Amino acid sequence: MWLDRPVTADEALRRANRTMIGFDLALGSGALLAPAATLRVLGHRRPTADAEELFRRLGPVWLTFAAAHTIAAARGRREDWWALAWLRGTEIATDALWSRSAGFERPGARAGLWLAGAANAAMAVGFGRLSRRGANAGSEA
Repeated sequence: MWLDRPVTADEALRRANRTMIGFDLALGSGALLAPAATLRVLGHRRPTADAEELFRRLGPVWLTFAAAHTIAAARGRREDWWALAWLRGTEIATDALWSRSAGFERPGARAGLWLAGAANAAMAVGFGRLSRRGANAGSEA
């Protein structure tokens, strides 16, 4: 069990990466297959038909992110981590911008989107750090 030993920054980043595989897979699949329900989980009111379809359009983007996280987890090459740093960097401001939508009515939903931006910034920096350490440096066996 990992609780009985200190976790290095590299290990924490690799665990965050594995978590993002599942998160982006769920978000992308939900956007494609059940956009209204997925938006509701995110704190959005019932969307209009055009908003639902616009959200659905983002499903393949999040599935691409899940694929990139999977590749980095499997191969761990410098270029894989650099690609993730770049991808997460592109997402730093998008959720904060999205939080301006009047559709987010659940208390805390907007703050959650701002926190997602902060998490993306932290992952961008962290994955960039992993990309500078070399292929599979510090990977868990």
